[in-house]
Amino acid sequence: MNILEEFWYGNIEPAEYDTFSGKEYKELLQLISRNEEKLLATMTDDQKELFTRYTDCVREYQVMTECLLFQNSFRLGGISGIN
Repeated sequence: MNILEEFWYGNIEPAEYDTFSGKEYKELLQLISRNEEKLLATMTDDQKELFTRYTDCVREYQVMTECLLFQNSFRLGGISGIN
């Protein structure tokens, strides 16, 4: 794992920052939870299992994408600082 990945996954923590305190973030998270509960209530056990596998893959993809975005942004910031 390179240093930016280590930083991204929290293995290196230069400063603490609470990303979960924003009002919009909390409201969206509550909406996601409510909608997921409603959706799961309409599903069979097989559909729930398939949905769980789907959401696990989406979450893994999001983490990978966010990590790459972070790395690219960090590099861009470094390049900008040099110029």
